[in-house]
Amino acid sequence: MGFSEAQFQAAVDKINAGLRDLSSKIEQVRPAAEAAANQWYVPDVVKDAVLWLAEKAISLAKSVWNKIVEVLKGVAAPVWFFKYAFDWADVKGLATDVAGQLKPEAMTGTQRWHGEAAEAYRKHITPQGQAAARIGTLADKISIALGICATAGLAFYVSIGVILAKFIVAMVGIIASLGSVAFSWVGVGLAVEEASVNTGFIIAAVSTLTAALGAQAQQLVALHSEAVDNNTFPGGTWPNPVTTTYNDASVKDGTARWSMAQ
Repeated sequence: MGFSEAQFQAAVDKINAGLRDLSSKIEQVRPAAEAAANQWYVPDVVKDAVLWLAEKAISLAKSVWNKIVEVLKGVAAPVWFFKYAFDWADVKGLATDVAGQLKPEAMTGTQRWHGEAAEAYRKHITPQGQAAARIGTLADKISIALGICATAGLAFYVSIGVILAKFIVAMVGIIASLGSVAFSWVGVGLAVEEASVNTGFIIAAVSTLTAALGAQAQQLVALHSEAVDNNTFPGGTWPNPVTTTYNDASVKDGTARWSMAQ
């Protein structure tokens, strides 16, 4: 699954709508339970069981609601991951373009340039290209890592939306069981159990996302290690082009130490 900003927004909208629906269902459980338990034919022991199950269902629903609200605090992260991935891809493009232009074989004009200045230029231009290429490599890896994080976030919130929808269906089942003509407190219990299973799915989804982002965190640590490797950046700075070694541009005064081959 690649990242789609439209699909992500649709997933978030679905979650927000589901939370509103869930809040409504929570408010319906206790009145439905009390109405069922207060029927003349319901024994006290069954009444107590039904009211307990209703409170259990409400507690589960509030727990699910709170968990989803908590994970929504990071809802902007996948979008920013995606945007930054694009930005770093642009950096890669610029850096590799510079690196390509600085390859000695690509600089055809220097092939007719001779002398001390030309030799100095050829010597110092190679590290410039290598430094630009290194930036391109780092930018590419960062872009990929951020893209994977964005995709993982999309998959996570889509799964949360699916789980929430299933939980709402379970809540509808609980309310329907309480209001059924063929009322059965055992049926209510089974509906509550089904609802409780969905809370485990949320925990599993969070664990999956955590594992995916943990792997990306390790990748970012590796990227940091590469970034601080000064092999192509002597002293942690951009390679010195030493331009003073090829700045004699005069060919008319008879003192220039370079010439163009005729």
